[in-house]
This record gives sequence, C-alpha cells and structure tokens, in this order.
Amino acid sequence: MRSFLLSAVAATVLAVGAAQAQGQTPAAPLLDPMFQDHAVLQRGRPIAVWGQAAPGAVVSVGLSQTQVQATAGADGVWRATLPTLSAGGPYVLTAQTSGATQTVSDVMVGDVWLCSGQSNMEFAVRQATNADSEIASANDPNLRLFLVGRSSLPAPASTSRAVGQWRPTNPESVRDFSAACYFMGRDLRRSENVPVGLIAASWGGSIIEDWLSRDAVTKLGGHEQALEALDAYARDPAQGDAIWRQVTQAWWAANDPGTKQGWNLPRTQDADWAPIAGEGFWETTVPGLATFDGIVWLRKAVELTAAQARQAARIELGPVDDADVVWINGTYVGGQQGWDTPRTYVVPAGTLKAGRNLIAVGVLDTNGGGGAWGPAANKRLVFADGSSVSLSAGWRHRVAAPLGDLPNPPRTPWIGGSGTTTLYNGMIAPLGAYGVKGMAWYQGESNVGDYVGYRRLLPALFADWRRQFQNPEMRMLVVQLANFGPAAGQPTNSFWAALRESQRTVVNADPLAGLAVAIDIGDRYDIHPTNKLEVGRRLALEARRLDGTAQPVSPQPVSVERRPDGVHVRYAAGVTLAAHGFNRPIGFELCGAGDTCRFVDATLAGDEVVLGSAQPTDVKVRLCWADSPVCNLYGPAGLPAVPFEALIR
Repeated sequence: MRSFLLSAVAATVLAVGAAQAQGQTPAAPLLDPMFQDHAVLQRGRPIAVWGQAAPGAVVSVGLSQTQVQATAGADGVWRATLPTLSAGGPYVLTAQTSGATQTVSDVMVGDVWLCSGQSNMEFAVRQATNADSEIASANDPNLRLFLVGRSSLPAPASTSRAVGQWRPTNPESVRDFSAACYFMGRDLRRSENVPVGLIAASWGGSIIEDWLSRDAVTKLGGHEQALEALDAYARDPAQGDAIWRQVTQAWWAANDPGTKQGWNLPRTQDADWAPIAGEGFWETTVPGLATFDGIVWLRKAVELTAAQARQAARIELGPVDDADVVWINGTYVGGQQGWDTPRTYVVPAGTLKAGRNLIAVGVLDTNGGGGAWGPAANKRLVFADGSSVSLSAGWRHRVAAPLGDLPNPPRTPWIGGSGTTTLYNGMIAPLGAYGVKGMAWYQGESNVGDYVGYRRLLPALFADWRRQFQNPEMRMLVVQLANFGPAAGQPTNSFWAALRESQRTVVNADPLAGLAVAIDIGDRYDIHPTNKLEVGRRLALEARRLDGTAQPVSPQPVSVERRPDGVHVRYAAGVTLAAHGFNRPIGFELCGAGDTCRFVDATLAGDEVVLGSAQPTDVKVRLCWADSPVCNLYGPAGLPAVPFEALIR
C-alpha cells in the first residue's frame, strides 16, 4: 500500500506539472476542501469523506490500509465512509478517478473539537493573559488548528469552498486562534495523549439564532417573518429591505413609547431634553444611564441651504449599539441591527428642506454598551456634490423605555452576527459532516434579553449540530456567562443571572453536555476577561468527565428542602465545600412571592449549606444572582459553585 500511495503522489505531481507546462488547467480537486494536509480525523467512529467529481465517476478513496469506492451523483457529489481507526498517523489520504488523483498528507487520527460562539470564544491567544509567553511556547505538531474565516450568507452556498486551513500549532498559527479553544485543546492533548484537531468558528456579538440552520429555526417557530424576508433578500436585496422595513416600523410603532409620543417627528419640542456627547457609549458619557439597557431617543437640528436641500444625500452615523431607526423631518430613512455596523442611509428626495431639519434616532440597546458610539467626526450628512455637514455635536436625548418593558425586537435577518441562520450558512454548513467529538460553546451575552427563549434555542442548537455532523453522541460543552457589570448592593432581578440559569438548566437536561462555570473569572468592567487559560482548563475537565473519567466538578445543589432549623441546600454526597475569604458562604438569597428577595446568612454543614433565617413565606433560593456577584463558595480543584435558582421543597 505504501508503494501504491507514493506512486499516486508522484503521478499527481507529474500530471499537474505537465498540464501547467502545456498551458492546461489542472484537474479540479476531488476532495472537499476540509480534507487538507495536516488535517485531524475523528477516531473511534466511521470516517466520512466526500468531494466532487464528474457525474457518474467512480472514486477510490484510500487511508492507512483501507480503500473504498464511491460513485458521484448527478450533481457530481460523491460520499464515502472509511472504517473506524484508533488514534495514530501520519497518514496519506487519496481520492482517485480514472483521470485524476488528489493526495493530502500528514493526516492524523485523534479527537476533533469544534469551538464556536461570540467574542469571548473569538478572543485570540494574542489578547489573553501572558500572551507573549504562551505564544512563544506554542509548539505541538499534533495539536492542529483550523480557523474558520468570518462569513455570513442568506442561504448555504451551492458549491463547496475552502473556509480555513489546517495548521500544526506553532507561534504563528496560534497567535490569532481562539484562546479558550486552544487552552482547552492543549489541556486535552496532555491528558489524552492523542492528536487533537480544533476548529474555531466564532463571530463577536452574535446571537444564537444566527448559528442555527433554517430547518432548526423553522421547527422552533416564531421566525416566519425573518425567514420570509431572508428568502426575499437572497433573491433581491431591495425586496428584502422593503419587507423588513415594514416589520421594523411596525414594532417601533407598537412598542416604543417615544414613537407613540411623536419623538421621531419635528413637532415634538426637545428643549428640555438633556445633552449627550456625539460619540461614546451612553453608559460612560451619561451618568444616569450607567446601567441602562432599553430605548433612548437622540435628536439634533441642522440648518441647510436651499442648494444643499435639493441634492441627493445620505446620512452617516457610524456604528450604533444595538439597533436604530432614523427619521429626518418626519420621514423614515432607515434602521438596522448590529452593534459594530456603521449606519449609512439614503435620504429620499424631498426629505430635506432649506432651513431647519430635524434628525431623530431611536436607539435600542439590549446589553453592554449603548448609543451611537462611533467617532463623532464620522457623523455627517453627505450631499451628491461631495460636500457634507457635520453631525458631530448638538445632540439631545431622552429615555423612552427600559429593556424589561419591551418585547423582543426584530433583528435584520441577513446581517451577520445579529441575523437568522446566516452564520450557520457561512461558517458551519461548509464543514459538512466532518467528524467531530464535541463542541465548546461560549455565547449568551447577546441573548440576555431573551433568557426564557434561550431555554429552547440552546437545546435546538445541540440537536441541529448533532444532525449536521451526523453524531448523536456529540459532546456539548457550555461556558456559563462570567461576571460582568456593576456590583449590586441589594438583591435584584438580573438578565445575566437568568441567562446563566437557562444555560445550567439546558446542560443538566442533556447527559452529553457539560457546564464550565466562569462566575469568578470575569471582569466587572470588561465583557472580555483575559483569563482564558482557566476557561480552557474548566472546559477540558468537563470533556474528560463526559468520557467517564472521574473529574472534579463545580458543585450544584441536588435538593433544596425546608426543615425546622431553616432551608437546607444539599450538594452531592461527599463533595468538599469551602468558603473562600470568609468564615461562611455569601451570596445566598431567600425569596418570597413576586421575587421579593433578601440576602441571608449561610453556614456550611458537610455537603450542605444551611440558611437559618428562612420564613414560612419563602418559596425559593438563589445563589450569586446578579450581573456581577461576589461568590465565595467553592468545590474541589478551585471550581466555584454553580449560580442557581431553585424552589424550596
């Protein structure tokens, strides 16, 4: 077999060289672009291989000591299944027809993990704590990295395309790779001693709906308008824009108090509105909005000459976090979602006028920073003759409604990161049924406004990707949201805490899922904490636990019971609990009806925490229930107890 493969390699090189020398185009690759030099194939299960050939062509596929055949269909696609292999390599993978041969070399068999999510998974090794030393010491030829480039598509591509490159770990390849993914993979390499392949496919600020396939979104229901507009946009962007403009305007008209009161219209007086800076998040520029999520209206008047007013024009506002609607002189000119997407809208003819013109911008912030935060110098009206009028200063603002008073807003379905299915189409579908052992998911910040819906969306993602990769036993590792945001002096209802509880609930319901708790390694002032080494360690612990090996875990309650001496929160038998930095656990709350909660003293009693000041009206217990709580209850191996909410039995 070895001599056959070497002959095949030589034949391919000679054939390509001869074709180039004669001015001919070399034969198209037979293998899908996922199969490249340095690839890692999943051990312990049949290996799916596929590609493209002439319709009806018989393709011979060889790996190690095995060779199988497949026939290309009418569309030219062929698929083959190679037998299960144990960890090992390097191997040569070949695909051959009567007229062409393709060979890829240095192929290993081991464990393959897919890492996905938003910016905290996208966060690169070069940005992490101790980046210089970590990058300098990165040198493992059997830890292979595949970084999927950003791609957002309204529908899956009709033909296969390369979305990344397999590369052995070295200082150059690891620098821009996902830090959490890399540290998890490096830990697993050391403990499992098999080749490991890591596929990183993330998009900062993305919502989970954008990572689901169309079939999954359709089954969930409730996204019919988005899918209709997305289909229209794929055929004709102008048609899609027209449909979605109606959807957006209808939502604002029905739900925004500012629109209902005419804050988008020139007739509204705004002399008593407060000034706001022309750039920066309102959390940092307006003291009263330091923790505000919801709708704020911005207004500004601008004087134009008659010559300016009669020209075609566009308005440029820079990025707006997260969604906006823009009106000029009472005419709607545009709206969009995407926290880092610059806004540029065409101003319809007849909208502008000589003299005073009123610009009104409704801004909806769903989490984190909010406002028209880009540089003030980038805000302007631009006219057809190239001249412009600055919109950098003179803005006023007024709060319309907090996020908690609003239903979920519509998100433009074709905008990458905040759309529907576009990241699945561009970054997951191209991976095909590539063999993977599991996924590490680091996302949720952009869905905190819909923590209830997340309890349906996350298991839908699990099912969708298990189908995509044809692996019903695919492991699903989830990083629970870290602490971020202002500390709370009193118990409060927290969207961040509620999203953490949704993650915990979904993971606990899936026997092949694991939760990496990060409540103690975030940063109150930065949504992107740099300690990704510890995130990777905790992910690796959960990966090994799901393989059946004994591993320390973050303690979770197994029962919450009322007894004569108080409420007892019992953890798994034999677990070692410890309170760090104090003589008892802190962060526990007891709650009555209507979420009237209070902090309570707690004491450790073996594998239980006792809350002695319980009242008959108390109905549930919370631990570390805040955006950025102080938590000091730990289990073994430095793992924090899982934040939770539970009814008292």
